[in-house]
Amino acid sequence: MDTRAPVASTPGWHLFVPKLYTVLRQGYDAAGLRRDAIAGLTVAIVALPLAMALAIASGTTPDKGLVTAIVAGFLISALGGSRFQIGGPTGAFVVVVYGVIARHGYDGLVVATAMAGVLLLVAGLARLGTWIKYIPLPVVTGFTSGIAVIIASSQVADLLGLSIASVPAEFVAKWSTYAAHLHTANPAAVAVGGSALVTILALRRLAPRLPGFLLAVAGASLASWALGLDVQTIGSRFGAWPVTLPEPRLPVLDIASVGALVPSAFTIAFLAGVESLLCAVVADGMTGRRHRSNCELVAQGIANLGSAAFGGLPATGAIARTATNIRAGAVSPVAGMLHALFLLLFMLMLAPLVRYVPLASLAAVLLVVAWNMSEVEQFTHLMSAPPGDRLVLLATFGLTVLVDLTVAIEVGVVLAAVLFMHRMAEAVQQQTQAQLIVADADDLAPGSARAYDRRRDLPPDVESFEMRGPFFFGVANLLGDVLDRIGHPPRLFVLVLREVPVIDATGVAALRSFADRCRRDGTRVALVGLQPAVQSALERMGVLPRADVVLAASLEEAVACRAPA
Repeated sequence: MDTRAPVASTPGWHLFVPKLYTVLRQGYDAAGLRRDAIAGLTVAIVALPLAMALAIASGTTPDKGLVTAIVAGFLISALGGSRFQIGGPTGAFVVVVYGVIARHGYDGLVVATAMAGVLLLVAGLARLGTWIKYIPLPVVTGFTSGIAVIIASSQVADLLGLSIASVPAEFVAKWSTYAAHLHTANPAAVAVGGSALVTILALRRLAPRLPGFLLAVAGASLASWALGLDVQTIGSRFGAWPVTLPEPRLPVLDIASVGALVPSAFTIAFLAGVESLLCAVVADGMTGRRHRSNCELVAQGIANLGSAAFGGLPATGAIARTATNIRAGAVSPVAGMLHALFLLLFMLMLAPLVRYVPLASLAAVLLVVAWNMSEVEQFTHLMSAPPGDRLVLLATFGLTVLVDLTVAIEVGVVLAAVLFMHRMAEAVQQQTQAQLIVADADDLAPGSARAYDRRRDLPPDVESFEMRGPFFFGVANLLGDVLDRIGHPPRLFVLVLREVPVIDATGVAALRSFADRCRRDGTRVALVGLQPAVQSALERMGVLPRADVVLAASLEEAVACRAPA
């Protein structure tokens, strides 16, 4: 007798309870607050130059990046399903944001961000969080590496101080423009950007605990001001710095333009969902905790709606900032909330000083970000994978760089799905010894000659058709097309299924529809050579037995079963 107590079912709404509530319910003391405050301050120092640099690379003003990190960062930590997630603008959005602003203006980006927030909210409530985790690694690595190349390419003009009125968005045209204007390089900008880059790399190697990004940007700003260097700064390009958060507002955009923003909204939602859950998985691996994926998607949706309301950028979980948060000793989501509040404090206090930050130093920051995103080791490792995986990786990477991120993701996912189906078919074929994938015939091989004279041996009122391979959804409509092309209904239609090892629900439905149509036309159907698995599926789903469908072992036996004239 089983004496174990029955396991109580978990109410569905429990999966959407933020981790913040869990932490507070379990007990939160002053020691935890102190550790979270230190971690939040540490992450804020790292995020300050990064948020500004990402906003500039996205084609907007640096304050938009800070607004995003403050508003979305606070909401992601407060409402999310991970204890340690740090949210804000990330490099993954740079390409999409830049393209949306170029085509639809900043108001268009705000609408697309809000639409993406709704999509993420719906995806979380529909519990699709687990599904997003199944995006294949070659697709993720391909578009991430492609974005890294695009980000690095976009920083060349600022790093070298090139005098270019307008830089093209297309990759090839961009580099052609750089080459044509290389003679306009500013030695002072090259010195500032190069020094900032060397400082970041040196601190990472010699003193990795120090905030390399902030120290490099601060040092470059101080040197440029003290030496009176002729370099472009945030103040010279963007003007005055806001001293407070903007008021929430609705964008001005006509309804007709909303439809054009749907692909961009889906791309933003996809990137936010994938990167946030990937970030949460990394955090789980570093801490031994477990996140709630659907709760995280809901939080990401609310955070993007909040960012859009304050005129910010799309936001998601940031892996590097989350890892910094964990290493700094964070114990709860309060660290992420404090990180947002510290950024707000920096925004208010440092407004007069930000105007002196050289754009070349921020370009150096983004070059390091791009290198970290490129995942060179992962990319190289995948290049030793089977040919199908390499094809998915290179196609996604190439399309991201040369065409469009949305197209790259669509093609990459479709190629990965086709590759997955092919491999599953091979696995079933090896296990069952049934041929699921019909290879091309070699007509030049010895003994391959075969006489195709079946039509000559059939009576004039009999038609025959043979199918090979799995009877899946992809060929379900084929039978109806055959009847349409025959024209006059025959007395008997012989369907040879000897080489069909498996049939799915769509195939069964198509076969039933085919038999019903033949009955209405006065045509009898004969199924020849049914394999046991196929016959069992037809019987289980009610297609067999029926009076107007006969089973036969051979073509001759089927012809003998035709109804009398």
